[in-house]
Amino acid sequence: MDLDLSYPAVSDLRRKARRRIPHFAFEYLDSSTGAELQFARNRDALDAVHFMPDILRGTIDPDFTTTFMGQDFSRPFGIAPVGMSGLMWPGAERMLASHAFEQRIPYSISTVATRLPEEIGPVAGDMGWFQLYCPADPEIRRDMLKRAKTSGFTKLILTVDVPDDSRRERQRRAKLTLPPKITPRVVWEVLTHPEWSLRTLALGAPRIVLPESYVDNTDPRSSLAHAGHIIRGEPDWDTLKTLREEWQGDLIVKGVMCPDAAKRLVSEGVDCIWVSNHSARQFEPGPACITQLPKVRAAVGPDYPLIFDSGVASGMDILRALALGADFVMLGRAWHYAVAALGEKGPAHLTHILTDDMRLNMAQMGTHTLADLPGRLLEGV
Repeated sequence: MDLDLSYPAVSDLRRKARRRIPHFAFEYLDSSTGAELQFARNRDALDAVHFMPDILRGTIDPDFTTTFMGQDFSRPFGIAPVGMSGLMWPGAERMLASHAFEQRIPYSISTVATRLPEEIGPVAGDMGWFQLYCPADPEIRRDMLKRAKTSGFTKLILTVDVPDDSRRERQRRAKLTLPPKITPRVVWEVLTHPEWSLRTLALGAPRIVLPESYVDNTDPRSSLAHAGHIIRGEPDWDTLKTLREEWQGDLIVKGVMCPDAAKRLVSEGVDCIWVSNHSARQFEPGPACITQLPKVRAAVGPDYPLIFDSGVASGMDILRALALGADFVMLGRAWHYAVAALGEKGPAHLTHILTDDMRLNMAQMGTHTLADLPGRLLEGV
């Protein structure tokens, strides 16, 4: 099969993934919160970022190699942390980490991954970043950091835009529980998606194994409920100060939209800010993320490292974010559509889609380098 003809865009991978995995797994991956107005706002705002094309610029063969935070990457994009990756496709964490190492792009593992950092860290090698939902218990927090460092993860991502749960109504309508309750509907979904089911059977039911490793088995609550409680640390600015002292390495703060907060993060010694609204999964009435990116860039200055995510679904979207001030762009859902749709072949095909889309659009704009992109922007954002 010619993947480029069958699945030329992320939207094609999404459609294939929807058919290939159980409904509850797809809803977990694909859903936002509320009526999903912020998801639409993210998309509309990205589409409103326009460029002026150019002509007679000769051969356009851009070099996408990017040096970011002291590391060389083959592309200016990478893999964002997504909780419960193995629910979307069994073994997703290992597939994505392996691809990241081979292609020299960053892979971010979530605190609530279905595989332990000790298993995935060696696969990701020096491309591995560790995302932290900060536990309230300082001993657990310090042990998580030690395990991440020992496993080879080079950068720490503190996610700050999940102060509490979000209702995510689509997930509730899909009757998603973790672990899934055995109901006739769940049984039917499992039976009608045999490849997902057989792979899940071989690897074990998806669980948030890192938090569960700290569960007291004598606790009357279920292990999952207790594990969820462990990572509900409700971090504040004092927590950030402590974390800055405890983690000897690059510290990235993810989930920043406010320019004033960004300024304070810089003063607190944070090494990089990740502009994100959690891809519309947490808070519906907030602004479109891309509209905040130039404001955060203005607040932190031209040389401070910035990452962007939220709504990115193409190489063109990556170019938009880079033009508006991001140094690096991360995608979450797209990688999981890819592995759910195509298994082991998915990550490489998505990398091809994104890279080719960037290259061809840069040819239309006459931009030989990524640094040329801001000069082709049209007014509007």
